[in-house]
Amino acid sequence: MTIGEKMQHFLDHLKPRIYGNYINGQWVSGASNEAYTLYNAANTEQALASFPKSSQEDVNQAVAAAKDAFEAWSAVPAPDRGAILYKVADLLEEHLHELAFIVSAEQGKVLSESLGEVARAVKEARFCAGEAFRMEGKTLPAERENVSNATYRKPIGVIAAIAPWNFPMVTPIRKIAPALAYGCTVVYKPATATPWTSARLMELLTEAGVPDGVVNLIVGSGSAVGDPLVAHPDVKGISFTGSTDLGKRINQIASGRFAKTQLELGGKNPAIVLDYADVNQVASQIISAACNCSGQRCTSISRVIVLRDKKEELVHALIDALEDITIGPAWDDKADMGPLINRGHLDSVQDYIAIGVQEGAKLRYGGALLESGQYKQGAYMKPALLDHVSPSMTIAKEEIFGPVLTVTEVDSVEEALAVANDVDYGLAASIFTEQLSVAHQLADKVESGMVHINHGTASAAHLPFGGTKRSGFGAFSIGSSNIEFFTELKSVYVAY
Repeated sequence: MTIGEKMQHFLDHLKPRIYGNYINGQWVSGASNEAYTLYNAANTEQALASFPKSSQEDVNQAVAAAKDAFEAWSAVPAPDRGAILYKVADLLEEHLHELAFIVSAEQGKVLSESLGEVARAVKEARFCAGEAFRMEGKTLPAERENVSNATYRKPIGVIAAIAPWNFPMVTPIRKIAPALAYGCTVVYKPATATPWTSARLMELLTEAGVPDGVVNLIVGSGSAVGDPLVAHPDVKGISFTGSTDLGKRINQIASGRFAKTQLELGGKNPAIVLDYADVNQVASQIISAACNCSGQRCTSISRVIVLRDKKEELVHALIDALEDITIGPAWDDKADMGPLINRGHLDSVQDYIAIGVQEGAKLRYGGALLESGQYKQGAYMKPALLDHVSPSMTIAKEEIFGPVLTVTEVDSVEEALAVANDVDYGLAASIFTEQLSVAHQLADKVESGMVHINHGTASAAHLPFGGTKRSGFGAFSIGSSNIEFFTELKSVYVAY
């Protein structure tokens, strides 16, 4: 039986479950007694599960549980916290296929991507387990006799973790695992479009030995749950991944009471192409980074900036790479790209393509809706390539969050850099060139939190992840930089 057939079997025998919120180690019905049904992204006739429409009352209950658990959890020795996180990683790995099926069913991405996402979550959990051992302070020279000086790191308290719908497995791990490693407790709000993976994660965290109340799950809208969670006086830090506009609003609410924020926001990521030995290899890297997760990644490459004499050859190679993409539901073993998250988001992406054409861009490939046969029950489209895109066009400025790639030709390296930096965002950038000195110069000058030379925008499980400008605020996540958000510094003077 192929992996796709196993997923079909999993879904065919699925009995939709009614979930509550997960508070203090128990499934608890929402205070409003209202619920909604989650449907398969690739088969909108299939119900997957039901979840509560939570309210501020539920938020207060979850924050109280996290606050009560904090004192005991923060006192657990770091090696013991790390041991629990290693167990979490082992359980994620043990349930790899089941978790991938859940991710693909609710989010729509193909199985190969979901399997990769769960595997990445395993790596990040293991890295964070090690971070529990690395809450390092310093012993500093004294300026007075008979006094010793030292600094310590202490967990800040209750963390509000708020995640988007595009990576329902790795994003919660990216927030929950470092919080637990450093001794914080968590109230976690997943996106209402993808809460099923999070519900299963709560069960695995408990199985791994995470004590009751240390991680709590609240499902509900941003207005009903997100706002009161961010504004709650007992929440000491907010780790948010999502749109720039919402991140700005969260920061405004949090700053009013001096709560810390860690914001991973939007991107308008360029691929600067100067020269190459193999145009097809470059095209493959760009298209992979543009179309993974159906383009619904903050780090997706969405702009190609290419020297004029290379443009036409590169565009043909990009089209060839796009034509090789097979579109289909996750359980199709041949599929490379699945549907978008829902019809509403598909309509938004289509509107951007229409605006681009109206502003003078040329649609060189794709963009069409797929609505017949196996595509009837999902939000499918062919990835789009738009040429003759000027830097001032809407599609060159705004985050589309879909499988849409624009091409802008320039006459010099200096112009390429200027165009790359001429957006509000600064998350990730790729630079393709055989000239190592030029690559390093551009890596230094491009306004981006992460730079990839001669490959697509694929990050690693142990390197800091974040952006500049309107792409991020606060400490970078993933790597050792997390300690700056989840802990606070304390200086201690001892006279003897």
